[in-house]
Amino acid sequence: MAHAMTMKNGQPFDRASLESLMKRRLFYTPAFDIYGGVSGLYDFGPPGCALTNNIVDIWRKHFVLKENMLEVDCTMLTPYEVLKTSGHVDKFADWMCKDPKTGEIFRADHLVEEVLESRLKGDREARGQKVEEEKDDPKKKKKKVKSIAAVKLDDALVQEYEEILAKIDNYNGEELGLLIKKYDIKNPATGNELQPPVSFNLMFQTSIGPSSNLPGFLRPETAQGQFLNFAKLLDFNQQSMPFASASIGKSFRNEISPRSGLLRVREFLMAEIEHFVDPEGGKKHPLFDEVKDVELELLNREVQLAGKTHVETTKIGKAVETGLVDNETLGYFLARIQLFLLRIGVDPAKIRFRQHMANEMAHYATDCWDAELFTSYGWIECVGCADRSAYDLSVHMKKTGAPLMVREPRKEPLKIEEYQVDIDKKKFGPKFKKDGKTVEAALEALTQDMREKLSLDLEKEGKITVEVPGVGDGKVEVPKELITIEKRTRIENVREYTPNVIEPSFGIGRIVYALCEHNYWTRAEDEARGILSFPPTVAPTKVLIVPLSSHADFKPFVRVLNNRLQEIGISSRVDDSGASIGKRYSRNDELGTPLGITIDFQSVKDNTFTLRDRDTTRQVRASLDEICKAISNLVNGTEEWADVASRLPAFEGQDVD
Repeated sequence: MAHAMTMKNGQPFDRASLESLMKRRLFYTPAFDIYGGVSGLYDFGPPGCALTNNIVDIWRKHFVLKENMLEVDCTMLTPYEVLKTSGHVDKFADWMCKDPKTGEIFRADHLVEEVLESRLKGDREARGQKVEEEKDDPKKKKKKVKSIAAVKLDDALVQEYEEILAKIDNYNGEELGLLIKKYDIKNPATGNELQPPVSFNLMFQTSIGPSSNLPGFLRPETAQGQFLNFAKLLDFNQQSMPFASASIGKSFRNEISPRSGLLRVREFLMAEIEHFVDPEGGKKHPLFDEVKDVELELLNREVQLAGKTHVETTKIGKAVETGLVDNETLGYFLARIQLFLLRIGVDPAKIRFRQHMANEMAHYATDCWDAELFTSYGWIECVGCADRSAYDLSVHMKKTGAPLMVREPRKEPLKIEEYQVDIDKKKFGPKFKKDGKTVEAALEALTQDMREKLSLDLEKEGKITVEVPGVGDGKVEVPKELITIEKRTRIENVREYTPNVIEPSFGIGRIVYALCEHNYWTRAEDEARGILSFPPTVAPTKVLIVPLSSHADFKPFVRVLNNRLQEIGISSRVDDSGASIGKRYSRNDELGTPLGITIDFQSVKDNTFTLRDRDTTRQVRASLDEICKAISNLVNGTEEWADVASRLPAFEGQDVD
């Protein structure tokens, strides 16, 4: 696994060069830039939009099409009641601390992480180890440690820092406050003392309608819309289980201190899947055999709690068999997530799956693994895969009474012996008046064990006493004239259950940025010019059309090539500027364009063209039909350049005699 970030060709990685390229070539740009910008908000330019759309297109094919998922597009505005019920109003928060003198706000876990990492870097420098210095970007307003002092630390303290960093996501607010106090962590820029961490809800609040009587939020995830439509989706799927829904759309989180460019933003594109599964039978998946031999790099919670970051290469079948991964459906999606990331061009040596520790687990999750990608910022969570159990459907059903459950015929009728409560409603109402419904609900909610006990009390004493909060002193007596509790047998022909949910959740913006880092490199002979070696399937533009010069004879061929590529759904650009062929190719290598077609005088003579590969710079020459077939195969992923080069003649020089 990777420990120091390198370029695609193994050379040291220079983040400033890549980010300069991405902004200069308009992959992305700070939003509202001419007004000074707003941290955590970015606009995507043409290549950024195309790259994102291509990744989303492959995501749809890899998941929605393959799994026959039901795609929905739900509203981003969400009423307060929905997110109160889901738990987000109370629990969707991070810990922040404030510098009372300057008013600066820090996310507490990030501050601890940054300061301890800088001290470890200073320790390595003091021990004579080489330390890579980051180049400062004057436009960035990062709250970073001003300078790293080369101070040697005790070996025990180094180990202590490393153990804290290994489990940094597991600390709650109080524990982060203790770390800040114990290790004398202050505002890195000013040295000022900080206030203790406090909870900060990450949702953007708004009001719906002109009267402001309906409070709401911009959604923090796409999932809730899928849960609320569960009954309709189940009906659409002809009551067949299991099934999955999917949604792609913008979500919003009011990050405390956005940093790390595109990796931590306030508005972002998510692609989420909610796979609904029967909890009985161990959450099996019918296609698990297809992926059981896929090997993953797994970092489990026990290793992290021991202060380590060691990963084990494990076949997902083995991980599920030993219980490391809880069930087949969760394991199936972990494997499918890795296959997707590899398909779009992520470096296989820079992927790991990290299990969540107890304190960092979302309020709705029973188990969760993150697909993390290694970048110059360290390991970054790009995909979360959580077992949400039946949490969401259960809380929304309890709040609204909507039947968010599955009803299916039993293969064999089920005999159930149980204590049943019968109420004489004609007498019950006059006895309890306005409290009647509350008392009745309390009686219906009694467990079987309590019903058995109360049936004996009723027989022996002629009355029962039940706890009913909010009525009188909280205890209510019910005489035997009003109630009967008897043990009876009933036959159940229909089974009702609330499905469990396995949720893979993809942060598309983070994947886009990590993909750029993984595919960035420079040629030894031209280190000033970067190259983005995206696979043809995801590259923003697939083909560059380059006429050798502005000669009039070349113009008809430009039109023919453009039209032909459009007919087969291949994106292309024409560069007919006066720059040299080499320079024109080089500046499109920066954009990640994988293929180039040159129109030269031999093209005019015999209607053949050269096709250039971005990474090797090698070229082949063939007819228009052969060139278009090769391009189509490369873009669809059915051929690689080596296959094309082996069957088409290599280009050595044009023949115009």
